[in-house]
Amino acid sequence: MPTYGSLSSDPRQGLREGSMMEEEWEAEKAEEIDYVFKIVVIGDSAVGKTQLLGRFTKDEFYFDSKSTIGVEFQTRTITLNKKRIKAQIWDTAGQERYRAITSAYYRGALGAMLVYDITKRATFDHVARWVDELRDNADSSIAVMLIGNKSDLADKRAVAAADAVEFAEEQGLYFSEASAFTGDNVEAAFLRLLEEIHGVVSRKALEARRNNAVDGGADAGHVVSLKGTRVEVSMMETSAMRTGTQCGCSS
Repeated sequence: MPTYGSLSSDPRQGLREGSMMEEEWEAEKAEEIDYVFKIVVIGDSAVGKTQLLGRFTKDEFYFDSKSTIGVEFQTRTITLNKKRIKAQIWDTAGQERYRAITSAYYRGALGAMLVYDITKRATFDHVARWVDELRDNADSSIAVMLIGNKSDLADKRAVAAADAVEFAEEQGLYFSEASAFTGDNVEAAFLRLLEEIHGVVSRKALEARRNNAVDGGADAGHVVSLKGTRVEVSMMETSAMRTGTQCGCSS
């Protein structure tokens, strides 16, 4: 049975999210998924969040893409360390008038892609604000990848890669520049984030098995399942991930 991050029961999204999750659950029963990881993609409007999502999940680029209205998600299933992992990636609108509802969508996220446009300095200057909002609304254990999008437009660069590396190191984020247009580094960035999330979940599962064995209960040696078959993994500790410099930077 798949392992889940928790999802919001906020009434503003409950009906829609519940319907989508029911469809996902039915699909997963036939697909044999080991884990479902919720990831949010955040950042200013028009930095290319939807384009990055489309490139990773469908290997597509939308030339006529417009600003996302509201929130939607796409999925992609991969095999990582012999486990089938479904990445459920939420595209949150960056426009200011929608930010009041984003707290409901941060909830239960295990990872975040924080995107800025390397050709627009203001989008990078706002990254610190997005980090603050993320930490105010998401669990402290969330893994974050900072992405400088539009690396194919290097001749129009307004943000030095060194500035982003410095910020990522200060904040304990992973960092990469990428291009949704060419696809360069998009796959690698998402996979790196998924690897970090999976590592945390795996360590927590091992810890649970050890604790059960010490307790000597009837379930010794097995992972305790919460809420039936859905195990809450969004609260996993990631202190082991966040020791030292973890920028993992690439450009």
